[in-house]
Amino acid sequence: MRTVKEISSGGVVYRNRQGVLEVALIMARRRWRLPKGQVEEGEGLEETALREVREETGLEGKVVEKLGDITYWYTNKTHDGETIRIFKRVYFYLVRYLSGDTARHDEEVEDVRWWPIEQARKRLFYPTERKMMLQAIACLADGRLKTPGARIERAGKRTRDEGVV
Repeated sequence: MRTVKEISSGGVVYRNRQGVLEVALIMARRRWRLPKGQVEEGEGLEETALREVREETGLEGKVVEKLGDITYWYTNKTHDGETIRIFKRVYFYLVRYLSGDTARHDEEVEDVRWWPIEQARKRLFYPTERKMMLQAIACLADGRLKTPGARIERAGKRTRDEGVV
């Protein structure tokens, strides 16, 4: 089986709404996820993250921090029916919301919603994306980024590998 490498980029989009930090998630294939997509030719990783955020959520933002990357394998079929293995690396950025309307998302996305950041982390389907959300929480909680008057609503118990659940 042939192996193909893919590079994607995405964002954890946040805003301060009445003192509570919220994150925008997309619903695609009946699963809550972070917006992300493939890097196009001539495009940088941050550019891709902002484009994918705009296309999939209807929101404009500004990259404020690199969060990290995740990798995974999956299989897919080409147009001529060949099964291929795909090694995918996705770079994630923390993106501060500037403007836009979640109703303006593209048709591949079923829904876009703002969630308090801890609820958003719990709703994410993929464990690797939940880890990126933990990175975002750490960046927002450590005071490096200016989020005046905002708080991260925490609820639940701690687990060894993920912190607050």
